[in-house]
Amino acid sequence: MKSIDLGGVKIEYPLGLAPMAGVTDLVYRKICKELGAGLLCTEMVSAKAIVYKNKNTSQLLKTETSESPVAVQLFGSEPEFISKAIEMIEDEPYDILDFNMGCPVPKVVKNHEGSSLMNEPDQAEKVFTAMVRTSKKPVTVKMRSGFEAGNINAPLIAKIAEDCGVAAVAVHARTREQYYSGKADWNVIKAVKEAVSIPVFGNGDITDGASAKACLEMTGCDGLLIGRAAMGDPWIFREIKNYLEIGEIMEHPGKEEIFKMIIRHAKELAEEKGEYIAVREMRSHAAWYTHGFPKAAAIRREINTVTSIEELTSLFS
Repeated sequence: MKSIDLGGVKIEYPLGLAPMAGVTDLVYRKICKELGAGLLCTEMVSAKAIVYKNKNTSQLLKTETSESPVAVQLFGSEPEFISKAIEMIEDEPYDILDFNMGCPVPKVVKNHEGSSLMNEPDQAEKVFTAMVRTSKKPVTVKMRSGFEAGNINAPLIAKIAEDCGVAAVAVHARTREQYYSGKADWNVIKAVKEAVSIPVFGNGDITDGASAKACLEMTGCDGLLIGRAAMGDPWIFREIKNYLEIGEIMEHPGKEEIFKMIIRHAKELAEEKGEYIAVREMRSHAAWYTHGFPKAAAIRREINTVTSIEELTSLFS
């Protein structure tokens, strides 16, 4: 893949970590960057929560210059709140402002936010316009193929975004109706690429080097975002990059390397969020890291009984 320019921000290698709630916090983003992710993104953050100074937003919004290029992802549907939120975070050390039109969670959709906006192109246009007008940093949009199978309108939404001044779009090639099930339809990514001249990122069912290459060749997209396949597998970025560059399949890390990463991840998370939160969040992360291991269910049961970093370290030492 070639480097691309997003409104003045250069992405040297457009293989990115997709935003995921409960996963892509500062600690995990830095691990993924170290292992080859060329673009990072925060968990999604509510624009209203920023405006109302919700106590949980500061942790979600935290970025560091060492992560660059990194995007902050906002969600919402009311341009005035989104503009105000942007003004409040403008000086934070992120490079790109991303907008979420992909979240399928009912409580988000019910509020006409996330993937619900795929059904409201006029409102989406108002949001895009407000974001581009307010932000001094480039604006990108992550969307779904459409809300449901009968309305695959990502090409239309992408064109509206481009006309509003959005710097790039990413397409998760599933509908909201699918959530995360079924097969991603890469034909939609191809259609979006043909509809706009701005960079397009493909997302969905990219799980290794071969699928990454296949998606790039089929769709002509400019970059890729890795989502669920990166949960518990930060090594996927170096493996995909290696495959795309020299066509070789890298050997996946062994048990010892994975265990070392779990311990490192836990300790860094404790430094960032405190031991109590870190231990509880690591229960999910450790389960993802050890997915597919022999006796994985037993490992998960043990993980769920851990109450300190010391106990977790002993478990994986």
